[in-house]
Amino acid sequence: MAAALENELEVDNEDYYSLLNVRREATQDELKSSYRRLCMLYHPDKHRDPELKRQAEQLFTYVHQAYEVLSDPQSRAIYDIFGKKGLEVEGWEVVERKRTPAEIREEYERLQRERDERRLQQRTNPKGTISVGIDATDLFDRYEEDFEDVPGGGFPHIEINRMHISQSIEAPLTTSDTAVLSGSLSTHNGNGGGNINLCVRRVTSARGWGELEFGAGDIRGPLFGMKVFRNVTARCFVTAQWGLQFSSRGVRPSATTMMARHLDQNTMGYLQWRWGSQSAMTTSIVRDTKTSHFTLALQLGVPHSYLMMSYQYKFQDEDQTKVKGSIKTGFFGTLVEYGAERKISRHSVVAATVSIGVPQGVSLKIRLNRASQTYLFPIHLTDQILPSAVFYATVGPLAIYLAVQKLIIMPYVRAQKEQELEKQKEVSASEIARRKQEAEAAVLLMQESVKRIIDAEESKMGLIILNAWYGKFVSDNSQKRESAKVIDVTVPLQCLVKDSKLILTEASKTGLPGVYDPCVGEEKSLKLLYQFRGAMHQVLSGDTEPLKIPKQCHRIDSEA
Repeated sequence: MAAALENELEVDNEDYYSLLNVRREATQDELKSSYRRLCMLYHPDKHRDPELKRQAEQLFTYVHQAYEVLSDPQSRAIYDIFGKKGLEVEGWEVVERKRTPAEIREEYERLQRERDERRLQQRTNPKGTISVGIDATDLFDRYEEDFEDVPGGGFPHIEINRMHISQSIEAPLTTSDTAVLSGSLSTHNGNGGGNINLCVRRVTSARGWGELEFGAGDIRGPLFGMKVFRNVTARCFVTAQWGLQFSSRGVRPSATTMMARHLDQNTMGYLQWRWGSQSAMTTSIVRDTKTSHFTLALQLGVPHSYLMMSYQYKFQDEDQTKVKGSIKTGFFGTLVEYGAERKISRHSVVAATVSIGVPQGVSLKIRLNRASQTYLFPIHLTDQILPSAVFYATVGPLAIYLAVQKLIIMPYVRAQKEQELEKQKEVSASEIARRKQEAEAAVLLMQESVKRIIDAEESKMGLIILNAWYGKFVSDNSQKRESAKVIDVTVPLQCLVKDSKLILTEASKTGLPGVYDPCVGEEKSLKLLYQFRGAMHQVLSGDTEPLKIPKQCHRIDSEA
């Protein structure tokens, strides 16, 4: 059954709630009232013309089907979760009729978990990192006289002095066991090496897991390690790690233990002890909220002790922009970093960080994340703190990003969206034609009812829809090349007027009887010009916004 859902569930254009013009939380009385009204409108016995009678039978069937589904609690729960396709999937007969909608949703979640587990068995989750270190100190710190007699000496010498490549894949063995195979290659100033690691992890319970690690390399030799994780309480967990590194100099043991605790909803406290070649004790506080990330850490150890503080601000924009700054000081000197991060596409994030330190000098780090792959480009600019290096490290990446964003990324994303929209239109062309034909047939069937409604409203100076347009409106002068894509929905909306009121729910207007989508995939609006008590009114409403008329604020001044 879960496999059938996976293959058959699709986006459904027929919204039963919109067809009946009721809220998704509509009661049985509201459903029954709307159903009776539409039955009176589309009943086949009201039409003598054979063609109109056939169209009325079709629309009457749609309305009856919508009411039949929404009036049954079980079918309604299935429809709310799966849509119309979910009702066609075989297997729901095994679900007890006495189950509540909440229990049906739980059944769906169980099926989802089973499907996710099957997908997990097939997933390798590859992750990779490529780092290319660049030495560009010749740009800012050079002796011109040393290059006067050297051919090509007028150009700064920039070289790649280090590279690192790592890759890992996961192989689920069972629902609780996972094997991770990873490897890496590194080179620095002509010397390099590599290693390969195999890690087997087992989830022992909902509160903990453990893993064994085996590794080998051409520099450090064989490696054996063990790591365990355990939730001590709901707010506290601990990890412990042991390792044995074998080399020509003997066996080098190491151990690391960390305890973490939730101090409040957004704050974590960490205490770590590391024993081995670089023994140290580290304590840190990390506060992560929706708009910011703050870290304060203190380490005491051999050979490095330091105090570090960092702050990151998260902008609440579509591109998930972040700016950050940090300062780190210790026995090795002082290091100040600042940078920014921004999402450039659905799966890509770019970041740039400037590092200024003593005695490190000035460096620029560029990072690109594409899905699960990471590309790093650390560029060392100077060994000293030079204002020119700091300026170009700050302004250069920003200027390049703005140029690339405007000239390459934005046109590419725009072209991709246009291609997806055109593809969507091609795929749904036959469906649009069918919906248009049904809408036009529904409008013909509404004519007599609309005349009676207008006569009744005119007799009491009630609500009369003069003009109603639905679709994409183009009012911006910069978009004059685009044509408006709208349809006339005056008759369908007038047909919904009852007791001098028109009430539309938050559902898309596309599902209303007599209405179809004139511009698939584009933003649509509803524009109404109506008369109430002899006064003109006008309103523009979004496609999924609820609308209730008449309203005093819609009134048009007589002078206008």
